[in-house]
Amino acid sequence: MITDDDYLYFADRALDGMTGIVAGLGDELANTRPALLGANSPYALLTHCLGVVSYWAGALVAGRAVDRDRDAEFGSAGPVRPLLDRAAAVRAQLAEDVRCAEPDAPLRAAPPAAFLGPDRELTQGAALLHVYEELAQHHGQMEILRDALLAGEPAGLPR
Repeated sequence: MITDDDYLYFADRALDGMTGIVAGLGDELANTRPALLGANSPYALLTHCLGVVSYWAGALVAGRAVDRDRDAEFGSAGPVRPLLDRAAAVRAQLAEDVRCAEPDAPLRAAPPAAFLGPDRELTQGAALLHVYEELAQHHGQMEILRDALLAGEPAGLPR
């Protein structure tokens, strides 16, 4: 139905958008939460997305052991450069995982309910669609975070 190259083109667009935002904001703003109730920092959101890709494509599709602390992703912070380097490595691994996937085959493991994925049994192809779903929605969310941070919204709302 969709080629590997088509899938990767759209996944890469979302990753390019998010890494571009984080790079453009720099170390300070990328690690800042805007004054929006429940907002994450762009750094944390990109970290979360890299965790999604690594786990869903790496563990559930490709069958690799992936150590992931989903809750810690949202509290992560640090310098931008290492995160961008990690994003490049995750992107390269995603390309390999997509090319080796068997779209109609079952997942290689069951995802934990706490990971808030789709609430039905998935094939490897459906898991890859979930990866894209997460990348696309969080790219849009990160554009809003960037806009709020650049607008200089005052801090102070409870998180």
